[in-house]
Amino acid sequence: MSRISKDEVKHVANLARLAITEEEATTFTKQLDDIITYAEQLNELDTTGVEPTTHVLDLKNVMRKDEPKKWITQEDALKNAPDQKDGQFKVPSVLE
Repeated sequence: MSRISKDEVKHVANLARLAITEEEATTFTKQLDDIITYAEQLNELDTTGVEPTTHVLDLKNVMRKDEPKKWITQEDALKNAPDQKDGQFKVPSVLE
């Protein structure tokens, strides 16, 4: 028994804005059904006492301390600008 139908595959493809052929829908239905079957095998594992994790490795966000630093002045930043106006970089318009 298939756990996912061809219509569901087409619906998901439509939501993802993907154009798929009938042949691709059939192929994806089989592949997704195989994936679901494999994932269901995980339900057979005894996970009592296993702490939930979001990642296999214990990763920590390593960031430097946010400290204010002296930076360059606005005039120095604009010194090498090819074109400037009112203290800002002037660039060609991208809208017509």
